[in-house]
Amino acid sequence: MRFIFAAFCLSIAGCGTSDKPIPAAHAGQFDSDVEFLRQHANIVLLGEPAAAQVVVSPSYQGRVMTSTTGGDAAPSFGWIGRAAIASGARQPHMNVFGGEDRFWLGPEGGQYSLFFKPGDPFDLDHWQVPEAFDWGTWDVESQTAASVRFRKRMTLVNYSGAKLDIGVDRTVRLLAGADVATQLGQPLGGVMRAVAFESSNTVTNAGAAPWQPKSGLVSAWILGMFAPSSDTTIAIPFAPGPEATLGPIVNDKYFGKVPDDRLVIKDSVIFFRGDGHCRSKVGLSPPRALPMVGSYNASGHVLTLVQYTRPAAARPYVNSMWEIQREPYKGDVVNSYNDGPPAPGKPPLGPFYELETSSPALNLSPGEHYTHVHRTFHLVGPEPELDRISRATLNVSLAELTNAFSR
Repeated sequence: MRFIFAAFCLSIAGCGTSDKPIPAAHAGQFDSDVEFLRQHANIVLLGEPAAAQVVVSPSYQGRVMTSTTGGDAAPSFGWIGRAAIASGARQPHMNVFGGEDRFWLGPEGGQYSLFFKPGDPFDLDHWQVPEAFDWGTWDVESQTAASVRFRKRMTLVNYSGAKLDIGVDRTVRLLAGADVATQLGQPLGGVMRAVAFESSNTVTNAGAAPWQPKSGLVSAWILGMFAPSSDTTIAIPFAPGPEATLGPIVNDKYFGKVPDDRLVIKDSVIFFRGDGHCRSKVGLSPPRALPMVGSYNASGHVLTLVQYTRPAAARPYVNSMWEIQREPYKGDVVNSYNDGPPAPGKPPLGPFYELETSSPALNLSPGEHYTHVHRTFHLVGPEPELDRISRATLNVSLAELTNAFSR
C-alpha cells in the first residue's frame, strides 16, 4: 500500500526483526468476525455454513472483508480494521476498514494522482483517498448464493485538473472446488481445505471525452489485507533475465530501500517478510511480473495465492510514486506491502500485510471498458500437499518459504 508518512525512512521507523507481540493484528475465528461485522455494517455472506464462505460488505464499498474454509473453529483469513469500523467515524486520510479484496483506482502519486489535489505537495497532510472508494455504501445490483454484484458511478479530478467520469461494475464470486483446481492447474485432493473467490472489476469511461495519456490515465487497483505473523513469508515469482533488457528485478524503494534481512532474491522468486513489524513495500514491473503471487503462514499451515488477469503485451502501468514523475506510465503490475510503525513510538495502521495487483493504464474512449480480475485462494492442509501446490504455482517449496530468512 503506497500511503502515508512518506517522509519517514525505514531506518527512522526502526525496521528490524522483533519477537515482541504484534499489536492489533486480528487473525481470529470466522464466526467472531461475522458477528462483529453484523453489529456495524450490512454484509452479504456467500456460501453455506460449515463450508467455504466469503463475507462481502456493501457498507464498505463492496469489499471482501474475510473468508474461511469452514469447519470447526474455522479460521478467518482477512484482516479487519476493527478500531475504524467500531468508531463509526471518518478517519483522516484513509478509513482503515481492512478487507482481503478492496477496489481502488491508481495512480496514487505523480502529476496524474487521484489522491492529491491539484498543486498540493506530496505529503501526508495533503494525502486523501478519494471518497468514492473510501467511504459510503455501494449499491447491490444483484446477488445469488455464490455472488454479489455492485455498481458505482464516480467523478474524480486528478492532480493535473482533468475530470474523469468513471463507472465501476464489480462482481465478487465464491469459486467452487472445480474452479479452484482449474485456475491453479492442480487437483486439491481430499485432505485439503480451501476457500477461493474472485472479484471482476470493470472500469468504464462514463464521460464524453477519451482518456488520454497527456491528461492522465487510471488503473484498476485491487488490494488484499491479511493478518501478519512472525512466520509469514511472501513469495513473488519473477521472470529471470538480464537487467539490461528486463530492467531491475524489484522496486524496493517506496519507503526507502528495504533492508536485506527483509527482502531476499533467489533464482526466480522474491521473498519478503509479512510480519507487520516494518513499513516497507516492493513491486514488479511488466517485464518481470508473473500472474501469481502468494504467502505462507508456517504455524497455521496456510498457503495464500493471488492470481490476476493481464494482457500479455501490456506495458504502460500507472506510476504511483509521490513525486512529479519523468515516466508516469512506467509503474508496477504487482506489489506487496508490509505494515509497521511509521516512526519510533508511532502505531502502525494495522498492522497487516498486503498482496496487490493492478490493471494496465486505461486508455479508454467514451463508453469503452476494461475488466481486471483478481483471485484469492486460501489452502490449508498437510505440508506435503501444500508443498506440491506451492511448487506448481509459485515455483518454490514450503521449505524455501519457511527458511527464506534463516541465518
